[in-house]
Amino acid sequence: MISGIVPKTNLQAKVVGLNVETISAVALGIGLSASTGFRVFIPLLVAGLASHFGILPLGEGFSWMGSIPALLSFGVAAVVEVLAYYIPFVDNLLDSIATPLSVVAGTLLMTSVFPSGSEWMKWIIGFVVGGGAAATIQSGSAVTRLLSSKFTAGTGNPVVSTGEGVAATGFSILSLFTPILVAIILVIFAIVVLRLVYKKLMKKKKTEPNRES
Repeated sequence: MISGIVPKTNLQAKVVGLNVETISAVALGIGLSASTGFRVFIPLLVAGLASHFGILPLGEGFSWMGSIPALLSFGVAAVVEVLAYYIPFVDNLLDSIATPLSVVAGTLLMTSVFPSGSEWMKWIIGFVVGGGAAATIQSGSAVTRLLSSKFTAGTGNPVVSTGEGVAATGFSILSLFTPILVAIILVIFAIVVLRLVYKKLMKKKKTEPNRES
């Protein structure tokens, strides 16, 4: 009887361990991917550095992200991106470019950490979850910058840019150590952003019939 219980207990422990590993990996992917919505290249640089120093094990085929050439590329791109957002009017222009870039970066980061034997599954999850999280956060950042430009004539944009840079760096680093907590915070933030965008669209639809009449 005891010999029959042990294998079952071991199986349950393996299942629980696998579930925890998967949840943590998904949370890590969400944290890194969503952070690209604030700044595209900072999370890539953080993930690359973590991989280079053995802190973050990346999936097969993604070890190049921790290579010196990749780190130099991410580093230069991150510095240029951060500085560019402090240039008036250029920051709003960059948002239109940053949205597709953040989706690509978010997909890449999510795919690189998601534990799955199927390459197709990894990329699908990466695009849907990682790319979706990045696009949502980026939309919120763009709306915040537009509101800042509207109400402060652009004078408040540097404050917004600084906050985004800090958020991208902070959430990326924290995702490596407390992925579930960061994922929960960013998911809540994403829900708030989606609600605000939805209300804005509904308000716009209501005003259009009035204009036509």
